Amino acid sequence: MLRGPERDQVRLRFETPAVCAEVIEQGGAHIGLVPVAEIARQQLETVPGCGIACMGAVRSILLISHVPLRKVRTVAADMSSRTSVQLARVILRERYGVEPGFERHMPVLNDMLASSDAALLIGDAALRLDLDSLPYDTVDLGAEWLELTGLPMVFAQWAGKSPLPQATLQDILNGSYAFGKAHIDELVKAEFENRRVTAALAYEYVTGYIRYEIGPDELKGLEAFLSLAGLDAEAATPANACR
Repeated sequence: MLRGPERDQVRLRFETPAVCAEVIEQGGAHIGLVPVAEIARQQLETVPGCGIACMGAVRSILLISHVPLRKVRTVAADMSSRTSVQLARVILRERYGVEPGFERHMPVLNDMLASSDAALLIGDAALRLDLDSLPYDTVDLGAEWLELTGLPMVFAQWAGKSPLPQATLQDILNGSYAFGKAHIDELVKAEFENRRVTAALAYEYVTGYIRYEIGPDELKGLEAFLSLAGLDAEAATPANACR
């Protein structure tokens, strides 16, 4: 939507996932890429069938602990994605048998671990870490989710309360996705330095770790997540695969 032929059909605003959810709730935008936890809470209408998902390791959502995970009692969390916080709660409860308290913290790993047993890092802050050099237990929550359920994890979908017909929204989103997929090399080259990651990691992230098509398996994973997180599964509108 920033560079493709759909750019003249939309006005874009860039925010973190949590802020995006707030903008939608306050009526500041018609649709956005909203964390699925917020879609459920706000009872938003989703636009089939593109979003952000993974099937296994996602690399950008990491739980890092200086105590064994079964002994975690406190987690310092980057709250920029409410879905990731809920996923961390589910994984710690279901996989490690603990229900720690979560505290909001700036995404600076050493400071987070100085005040809590574990840290939840999301997005660029997680991608910039050299995982091989970390002296802590580190788990990828996408991989943990696959181990727990055998299903994809859906983090965000396009959703909101738009006056436009859903078919029009689908055409815009599907067209933008097709353009991005066809020009992925150019997009990585233009953006990786701004993210302060290597070109190799940026390319691997957007072509390997992240899935963008929300089909039947993703919807099963979404239903499982909403159920385990105690959220309203009926809030997620069924979506077709994005083609």
